[in-house]
Amino acid sequence: MAERRRRGHLLAGDCLDRLPELGRARFDLIYVDPPFNTGLAHRARARRGARAAGAHAYDDAWGGLEAFLAMLEPRLAAMRAVLCDTGSLWLHLDHRAVHDAKPVADRVFGRAAFKGEIIWVPGNGARGRGGPSVTHQTLLVYAKTGTMRWNHGDPWLREPFAKTSLGMHFKHVDEDGRRYRERVINGKAYRYYADVGRQLGSVWTDCPAMRANTPLDPEATGYPTQKPERLLERIVRATTAERGRVLDPMCGSGTTLAVAQRLRRSWVGIDQSPVALAISRQRLGV
Repeated sequence: MAERRRRGHLLAGDCLDRLPELGRARFDLIYVDPPFNTGLAHRARARRGARAAGAHAYDDAWGGLEAFLAMLEPRLAAMRAVLCDTGSLWLHLDHRAVHDAKPVADRVFGRAAFKGEIIWVPGNGARGRGGPSVTHQTLLVYAKTGTMRWNHGDPWLREPFAKTSLGMHFKHVDEDGRRYRERVINGKAYRYYADVGRQLGSVWTDCPAMRANTPLDPEATGYPTQKPERLLERIVRATTAERGRVLDPMCGSGTTLAVAQRLRRSWVGIDQSPVALAISRQRLGV
């Protein structure tokens, strides 16, 4: 328990107010999962109860898109101020606001600081009949400078080669029985092993949301819009080293913090919701 307390700090309040209080603290990773501008009030689900009858968690009604963006911009600027030079910020949104939020983030960080986007497919969501169904969310990735830490060799950033590729290209076997292919590029031979897999692309379909959203799974806290630990583990592993520093300035149920703690990173979480803070405290043991 004492080790857990030393590893992180959970702060109550608006990150716009609390971030300047952190002084010289700088973070390797900032993951922010803000409200999505749904226009709704969201409730937490009791462990075995219905969400509609649960405690009020947070409001996501801003009086329009422009008001939502006006809320977001100064907070992104405050987050940028506490990001280390090789750190990255991951802004998690969906179709309601992501295309409008990107120019705002470009303005805060500079267009050249945009490093790319991840399309996350949660595996749930309604399928409509009036047009294309929206079954993904988007994470915009920004670096404070032109360079960000990216642990490209981490196994969590790998996926199996396609069956066709395995059959066509991986025809050699080494003395240990491992299949591989060899390519010669500019006169130099490179060996690629089948069991290592290929680098993961920008569409992530293997982090299902149901782990966090069903009351039947022990990972679920009942907090609305909770994200799965698998998604956050990949992000934390990709962008930080052990004992690196992680910030979630709108931490909700504390998924980012729980993953950071398990992976031996230090963390700071901030939220205004008493329900979110209570769930995070219980989850983190602080």
